[in-house]
Amino acid sequence: MPYTVQEIGKMVRTVGKDMGVTQRDVALISGTGLRFIIDLEKGKPTCQVAKVLTVLHTLGIKWDFSLPH
Repeated sequence: MPYTVQEIGKMVRTVGKDMGVTQRDVALISGTGLRFIIDLEKGKPTCQVAKVLTVLHTLGIKWDFSLPH
């Protein structure tokens, strides 16, 4: 199922809150900047995919890709 950037941002925000980590914590642990985390959580469509994947991995969010048949 494809996700929108807004849904991914909401997922990152929810998991971070559930883990009790701040946006600054996520930025430091994932090696990104605070502004990037804020933009990601807001669903900014121009966020860099590599950084998004790093943040998802940092928070333990699994992402499954499937190839077309």
